[in-house]
Amino acid sequence: MSLLPETSTEDRIAALPCWNGQIEIAPLKGGLSNESYLVRDSEGGHVVRFGKDYPFHHVSRERELMTARAAFEAGFAPRIEYAEPGIMVSAFLTATTLTATDVADQRCRVAQLLGRFHREMAGHVSGPGFIFWPFHVIRDYARTLEAGASRMTGEIPTYLALAAELEAAQSALPIIFAHNDLLPSNILDDGQRLWLIDFEYAGFSTAMFDLAGATSNAALTPDQSDDFLVAYFGAEPSPQIRRSLASMQCASLLREAMWSMVSELYLDAPGADYVGYTQENLTRLQEALDHYHTVYGKHAP
Repeated sequence: MSLLPETSTEDRIAALPCWNGQIEIAPLKGGLSNESYLVRDSEGGHVVRFGKDYPFHHVSRERELMTARAAFEAGFAPRIEYAEPGIMVSAFLTATTLTATDVADQRCRVAQLLGRFHREMAGHVSGPGFIFWPFHVIRDYARTLEAGASRMTGEIPTYLALAAELEAAQSALPIIFAHNDLLPSNILDDGQRLWLIDFEYAGFSTAMFDLAGATSNAALTPDQSDDFLVAYFGAEPSPQIRRSLASMQCASLLREAMWSMVSELYLDAPGADYVGYTQENLTRLQEALDHYHTVYGKHAP
């Protein structure tokens, strides 16, 4: 056992070789799986993000770093200023973090941002292609929950049957490079334009998961979700696309709830209430599912 004193987070940050002059350090709140800090030096503000690989969440920090750099090159994210294993430093944006209400109010701007992201990002990413298919993630989470003896193990057959039903309702869309974690807090507004941050789950996927994530995580109404689709596609969506979005909104909430269940087993981020977050998403899932089944009926996969 080592007798050396444990290095504090502040000491680790101060030891990074990327600062100019004296620094001030303050924690940033809001992360459910990572620790982030605002550091100010003589050149301005910087965000220091700590994170480990999370195989149970399919998270690779090397892939996240590549994506963050690519997103900066493509004009969607702040510049990465320094990185080493487990730490990433990016430029601090003087911007407002969007809330669910903001996303609802600015739904057409957000949809257009995603359209550009989906069209342009694939030309900037490099290395092995990572595939994010939400229904595979749900099935893999089910295995992880069973192996970890989750308190929700008894519900897993229900979740898998629901996932199969929702997957069968999807419309075929071109494969694009997606963000795949569109919580309102991952969208920033500097007063002139919108930015994206946090690329832990980014990869080649279906656009529908980003569209569903943005609309379901912000609790958009069906009419607001329709506005979102029109802004994204530039035309009235077909009935098949509308149904695909409604089913994927349910899948997005199911995946978020199961993310939280897995996090209950393996994560301990400061201030995070995973049990409460699990219940919040299950409640919202039931509301979305009631709407989906009312409009489209319940169909066996």
